[in-house]
Amino acid sequence: MANSFSYFLVIFLLFFFPLHNLAQSNGIVATTSSISATDGTTPWLSPSGDFAFGFQDIQEKNKFLLCIWYAKIQEKTILWHANISDLVPQGSILNLDPQRGLILSDPQGTTLWRTDLVGGNIDHGFMNDTGNFVVMGSDSTDPLWESFRNPTDTLLPEQILERGGFLVSQRSQANFTQGRFYLRMLDNGNLVLVTQSVPTNSDYDDEYYNSQTSDTTNATNSGDKLVFEENGVMYVLKRNNQRVILTPQSVPSASQNYHRVTLNFDGVLTHYYHSRSSNSSGWNILWSQPDNICMKIDGDKGPGACGYNNICDRGTNNRSVCKCPQGYSLVDRNDAYGDCKPDFSISCDEVGRGSPEDLYSFITIRDTDWPKSDFQQISPSTEQDCQSACLHDCLCAVAIYRSNSCWKKKLPLSNGRKDVSLNAKAFMKIRKDGVPRPPSPGIPNGGSHQSKKWRNLAIMASSLLGSSVLVNVLLIGVFCWGFFHIYKRRVNAARPTSHVTGSVCHSFTYKELVEATKEFTEELGRGAFGIVYKGVLSGGSRNVVAIKKLDRVAHEAEKDFMTEVNVISQTHHKNLVRLIGYCNEGPHRLLVYEYMSNGTLASYIYGDPKPNWSHRTKIAIGIARGLVYLHEECIMQIIHCDIKPQNILLDDYHVARISDFGLSKLLMINQSRTNTNIRGTRGYVAPEWFRNSPVTVKVDVYSFGVLLLEIITCRRCLKDDENYGPEAILTDWVLDCYQEGKLEALVESDIEALNDKKQLERFVMVGIWCIQEDPSKRPTMRKVCQMLEGAVEVTIPPCPYNLSITI
Repeated sequence: MANSFSYFLVIFLLFFFPLHNLAQSNGIVATTSSISATDGTTPWLSPSGDFAFGFQDIQEKNKFLLCIWYAKIQEKTILWHANISDLVPQGSILNLDPQRGLILSDPQGTTLWRTDLVGGNIDHGFMNDTGNFVVMGSDSTDPLWESFRNPTDTLLPEQILERGGFLVSQRSQANFTQGRFYLRMLDNGNLVLVTQSVPTNSDYDDEYYNSQTSDTTNATNSGDKLVFEENGVMYVLKRNNQRVILTPQSVPSASQNYHRVTLNFDGVLTHYYHSRSSNSSGWNILWSQPDNICMKIDGDKGPGACGYNNICDRGTNNRSVCKCPQGYSLVDRNDAYGDCKPDFSISCDEVGRGSPEDLYSFITIRDTDWPKSDFQQISPSTEQDCQSACLHDCLCAVAIYRSNSCWKKKLPLSNGRKDVSLNAKAFMKIRKDGVPRPPSPGIPNGGSHQSKKWRNLAIMASSLLGSSVLVNVLLIGVFCWGFFHIYKRRVNAARPTSHVTGSVCHSFTYKELVEATKEFTEELGRGAFGIVYKGVLSGGSRNVVAIKKLDRVAHEAEKDFMTEVNVISQTHHKNLVRLIGYCNEGPHRLLVYEYMSNGTLASYIYGDPKPNWSHRTKIAIGIARGLVYLHEECIMQIIHCDIKPQNILLDDYHVARISDFGLSKLLMINQSRTNTNIRGTRGYVAPEWFRNSPVTVKVDVYSFGVLLLEIITCRRCLKDDENYGPEAILTDWVLDCYQEGKLEALVESDIEALNDKKQLERFVMVGIWCIQEDPSKRPTMRKVCQMLEGAVEVTIPPCPYNLSITI
């Protein structure tokens, strides 16, 4: 009887206990599985239950973060999160698609994030006990995608940071968007901490930590990767297999403790450990770098450890504490580490309106300095002379007095720090009356120029009214007529044109574009920003358009989106695809372009048969002319950042038209189709993207050079097939053929090209000039255009590779 009851109980539990909970115990996630962003949703757990992958409710009501976290400890500690610009709304869904991998969609079905996979045949997902979520293919033992290869701000044991890899801090303690601190494993072998300009995504020159694991004289002695071992030891592994240990000699047991290394939002890289027992006291610090970030960040560019006008003070555990000086307040109240603004005016417009002594006074802050904001030094000087010099200088916001010398500084103040070693006094200039900010420039206290005009007209009218009934009637009629026409003109100016061929960039509603595309059914192509659909606007078949549905634009970048739309809409060149309109409605951001009937250059030059030589040369020159316009002639300089055959379209007459220009600022970090933080596509990316170097228009020159060689040879820049041998990398093969005098191999069986060897050689030489590793050696696009057209002589190009530099 007892055995029968036990058997019945087991059957009962199996029937009523959710099967998906049982399936989670082994960490395997089947294809078509999904989880939703709702309170109480069950995450995907690792076999041990140590790690969870799913949605976390982050402070803001009904807002969730797709992330991986420790499932067994009380503190909400996030180890990885989907690299999107904002939290996702309640009801968003993560699905493991059998062809495209992980796809995160909002409740309306718009893709917010996805794993960037090439090819399908996905077998399953797996949440490892290491904290690594992997997507496995049915015909491969290696993951198609894994969170360890796409880290955010944290490394876990058994994780490796390869050369070119990086961690990026989050914006603030509660804001998971991209911050301004980076840990990079450089190509030269150094592990560095750097700050970055977030709007431009370019590193500032100053490194505030450097592992010194590069060897310029012997590459084998240089660092190769950052390794975080299972036992909690972290080191830089050199190419000769030597180790440079970063952790202390004694490391708490990994079997009894969780370990993680996190680049905190304040820029300090910290190794934490946490007991696995349930009664633990929280996270402890094993080591951190740098020891005093306030003093270590000392570059000439950027605001420093804290924001502009802010002061960095060293707190506990080598962490910084930022605080605005008296008379200043945070620009963003939710970001204590951000910029501070003065709560009063310091303006040269007030010169002559009163004595400085009546307007300003000083507060004194000890052991404080902003060392990068000097504009004048006075030496020798006394404290009184220092204050007086700043008081009577309308540009001076603060004066620093130290060692009988005075330094006057102007806004914005950068690299603010407080430290006893400074031995200085800061005299901060503030308004005596705590006066609020003056009216905006150009607007007198009495109101705007326009309002003054109307007031003067009203005064004139009142002086005339009453002279006679006839005059009154005439005046009232004139005012009504004028008011009606002014109102009509303003309304017409504000109303966007609805005709596709008009010159005004039209603002479409999302509903209009859904109808135009028949609910986005006909896909034309897809790229780094989203998917392009064919659409027909109201008016018939003549109004065929291409509608790009952007799914990777930073959510908070609405202002940037409209700025870029405004710039793009004012570009007019026959070799650019024209922007007709846009949609900026809630989460929906779409661009409406001219429809290019002959598709992409990629499908044209890679197809069979080859396009004829004369037509290919015209296409190359057309693209060059379009880039000259973007770099030098349009209203604002535009760096394309992703020149490739897929972004060159052909119109009805096969004229080359550049697309996707002006969009690089909208692309989120780590969302390009490459393995590093660069913008662009593998094979077309300039070497400076991989280094701590500024990015200029020369990155487009490099990409155009690769594209030009593709147009010449009608083959792709990279071939993965082993049968190609030395021809696998197009640029190397072209260089070999040029140096060996075998240009005919590049255009084999192309009779027209073989009969025009002079132009063939010129185009090849131009291509080699464009792909020079040193950006300064590359010509401008204007000179490239002139060389292609034969207007400028093409000299013999040097070898493009600098052998002394490790790429």
